[in-house]
Amino acid sequence: MRHGDKINNLGRKTAHRHALMSNLAIALITNKRIFTTLAKAKALRTYVEPMITKSKEDTTHSRRVVFADLRSKEAVTELFKTIAVKVAERKGGYTRIIKTGNRQGDAAEMAMIELVDFNEIYTNGKGSAEGAKAKTTRRSRAKKADGKTEAKAE
Repeated sequence: MRHGDKINNLGRKTAHRHALMSNLAIALITNKRIFTTLAKAKALRTYVEPMITKSKEDTTHSRRVVFADLRSKEAVTELFKTIAVKVAERKGGYTRIIKTGNRQGDAAEMAMIELVDFNEIYTNGKGSAEGAKAKTTRRSRAKKADGKTEAKAE
């Protein structure tokens, strides 16, 4: 019985699953967006997000910890040089999973997993730092509007 076992084994043995996650993570880091099954995308998110968090601190130790999982110098360099700089202000949620329908052959649920800060459509070409500063909510806009009307009334 698998009571309390929260990992999705993906129908593979441990070594095969680790190799699969490592290869998917390398592909995601180098390409910024990949198409895979929904189950693999959800498993990949739990695998790659802690690595991105570790990459924010560019130390020898964190590079070695990430390299132990990825085993690709190019992917580690890309992660620490490009991705870590863009997600420096973000506290988490570095990936986005979008369902894309079912696969033709076996009707498996397919999904696209991408790094959030590298999608130009959603970020409107802005960096994460610029987007975070310019963000306003409806409440903050309403408070500003109320403050302006009160100032005009006086």
